[in-house]
Amino acid sequence: MEGQKHHKKSKVIKIDSKKSWEHHISYATNQSYPVVVHFSAFWCVPSIVMNPFFQELASNYQDVLFLTLDVDEVKEIASKMEIKAIPTFLLLSGGTHVDKIVGANPGEIKKKVDNFIISSLSYKSMGTVK
Repeated sequence: MEGQKHHKKSKVIKIDSKKSWEHHISYATNQSYPVVVHFSAFWCVPSIVMNPFFQELASNYQDVLFLTLDVDEVKEIASKMEIKAIPTFLLLSGGTHVDKIVGANPGEIKKKVDNFIISSLSYKSMGTVK
């Protein structure tokens, strides 16, 4: 596969079970992909308002896994990741929690995600820039 250009557009993957969570986190860890997770709930207006922003953010990065998880649908993962408020955005590297942003603040989220991804991808490529 190396050498082939992938023209896939990054998108947000909905996590609907513990098995789905484990599969995607394992995949991202094996591929050394940074992960950005939006913990939300269908009844939470700020979470819903953040969905288009999160989709747009995901479309800007190819080698990053963007996940969304409804805390009421997958309570076990929300509890394990210590999600106390929504929306919460979790940044993971190698399956490990790196940073957390609580609340619907697009500017702060974009800044933190940009910095997280730049540092993750720089580390992954040993300092080379695309």
